[in-house]
Amino acid sequence: MRPERFGLLALLVVTMVWGTTFPAMKLLSVQLDALQIIWLRFAIALLVLGPLWWGMRRGERLWGCALGLLLFLAFWLQIEGLARTSSNRNAFVTGLNVLVVPLIAMLALGRRYGWRLWAACALACAGMALMFHENEPWNLGDTLTLASTVFYAIYILALEECTRRNQAAPLRATRMAAAQAAMMCLASTLLLLTRDSGMSWMQSMGALGSPAWAALLYLGLLASVVVVTLQAWGQQRVDAMRSAIIFGLEPVFAALTAWFLLGESLGWAGLTGASLVIAALVFSQVQPAAGVGASD
Repeated sequence: MRPERFGLLALLVVTMVWGTTFPAMKLLSVQLDALQIIWLRFAIALLVLGPLWWGMRRGERLWGCALGLLLFLAFWLQIEGLARTSSNRNAFVTGLNVLVVPLIAMLALGRRYGWRLWAACALACAGMALMFHENEPWNLGDTLTLASTVFYAIYILALEECTRRNQAAPLRATRMAAAQAAMMCLASTLLLLTRDSGMSWMQSMGALGSPAWAALLYLGLLASVVVVTLQAWGQQRVDAMRSAIIFGLEPVFAALTAWFLLGESLGWAGLTGASLVIAALVFSQVQPAAGVGASD
């Protein structure tokens, strides 16, 4: 149990840091678009992780690049969504990956779940309806965020599959993080070159103030180098479903951070809805003693 407990602790730290990134990305999205934020964030991360390419095994490179591509799509869609909706709503829709993970596992991997999953889906829908009742109706930003959630759920399941297939010779989390950072940086570079016909936008970086640079360094160092490494390490010890329980706490940390830094609030209906969503996220993963997955 000790390795699993350490893994759960690592994923809890990951989730706490995730929750604090929403206001930082919201701040940056005023001056930079999604691709520019991703490029800068992972260029900073790659400066730290780049030397780890030396001595990287073939499996670490291949799995890391594949996971990096999934992570890029999830991040890109999430930041595009964040630019069009509030930090709180972006965080709570992102948190629904805890429901999307078992749904994809059921459809793609043939796993089966009982009434608890469907009850949790209904509970989450009721909670989201309450959250959005006091704000604007569902918008494009929420749709982009939901698409991001799907890609991130695939990423979580792919990490689990990576661990399963490499049990004989476990892949090193730091090397995996370096490969992911490289793929994130490469993908954003290619799209920026295609879209902007160059990197002339970097000339405007001088206009970024101290808060923006602090946010970039936070995202590049702590939220990318540390978090991507910790998640790869933690999910080698914790399966996808238990990981999703921890990740379901992300909206709580995000809402607290948005309240403290941005002054965003949910109101009584939003708080009630948020509580229902969190309850649904946890309830969707709780298995009866004799149920499927009780021995996991």
